[in-house]
Amino acid sequence: MLRTHKTFYVLLVTQTLSLLGSRMTSIGVGIWVFAETGKTTPLLLTSFFNELPGMLAGSLAGVVVDRWDRRRVMILADVGQAIGSLVLMISFLSGRFEVWHLYGVAFLQGVFSAFQGPAERAAVTMLVDETYRERANGIKETSFPLAGILAPVLTGLLYTVVGITGIILVDLTTFLLAVVVLLFIHIPHPEYSEQGLAALGGFWKEALGALHYVTNRRALWMFMLFTAFINFMLNGPLDLTLPYLILLTNNEKIAGSIIGITSLGAFAGAALVAAWGGTRPRMKTIIVGLIITGVMFIFFGMVRTPISIGVVLFILFMNLPIMQTLYISILQVKSPPDLQGRIFALNDQLGFIGSTASFALTGYLVDHVVNPSVGTRTWVLFQPLVGKDAGAGIGLVEVVTGIIILAATLLMFSPVQFRELEARLPDYEVPNTG
Repeated sequence: MLRTHKTFYVLLVTQTLSLLGSRMTSIGVGIWVFAETGKTTPLLLTSFFNELPGMLAGSLAGVVVDRWDRRRVMILADVGQAIGSLVLMISFLSGRFEVWHLYGVAFLQGVFSAFQGPAERAAVTMLVDETYRERANGIKETSFPLAGILAPVLTGLLYTVVGITGIILVDLTTFLLAVVVLLFIHIPHPEYSEQGLAALGGFWKEALGALHYVTNRRALWMFMLFTAFINFMLNGPLDLTLPYLILLTNNEKIAGSIIGITSLGAFAGAALVAAWGGTRPRMKTIIVGLIITGVMFIFFGMVRTPISIGVVLFILFMNLPIMQTLYISILQVKSPPDLQGRIFALNDQLGFIGSTASFALTGYLVDHVVNPSVGTRTWVLFQPLVGKDAGAGIGLVEVVTGIIILAATLLMFSPVQFRELEARLPDYEVPNTG
């Protein structure tokens, strides 16, 4: 067990450094593009093209993850994303950079990223005992907010010295380190399960294997769909955080400081579950977490002072990685290890569909429905909750989001089969190969 856990930590450190490098490149390119064009649309379209491969065909990547050695899949993913960064650096060095180059690179890296996420989560199942799984997933979750805290600082320090090409070179170095480490570690390949053997065959049969597995277990399938719905509810309203804070505080520095608090909250939540390990059954913590999330959204739409907003957002973002960690652990425990690449890829694809739909719908709703209604006769119904000053429209969206999350949680977990999902579905134990 010690040896496999050591492999997990080595993998975690190098992949976190690679993530940090990628975030630095993203910020550096954002600075350069905005300085040159003065427009935010290219940055939004870059995110869209990066998520597009996972949204359209993410579950197909899961077949490769389960067929191949997962270590090799992760090497492929890192090399593919590094090629994208290299192409981008050459474009800048040549002096012929155009925005469509950025879109192409984002799409290319999105293709390889669709392989990396499922492979990493499936690898954790093989490297870490079930009793340590929440802590391992929690530690892994700290990498995202940690990169969110460090990347802007490091990029700000280096950008004026080495420029955008220097930032991309740092990114390439972290990719190279991750690949070299992957060449020298061992990730056990799972044995075939009964469900995995039944799904063997052509590519499309194997691709449908994960879907058949979860749809034949109604509670698990409904839980995955519910999580995708929650993802839909969260992403658009959370994407409004920065403009909402600017409207409320009328101060970009204060708004930026509060945004920093969200990364600290996410880091604190991931660190907490890493140290604590969560409850058994895990579903208890998830249900409580969903209720807290709904309540915090309601408060977020109603409070107005910077301190109260900071406290609410800290609690909200601290809560999210705790739920995410436990949800991943449930999928790892309740899914055959040889199907997990496909199951996590299917889960990611549902999440991408939810997030992109949320971004599009929320933006339209705010700009064309809610904001134009502020100050009208019908607004008197909502004014006691969110007022009628700047930001009131977005505030109402946050409040309604919280109410819907609360209602959906109560509705989803009222039937006992969903609350007792963990007791009713068998665990899949992985032999200790350390």
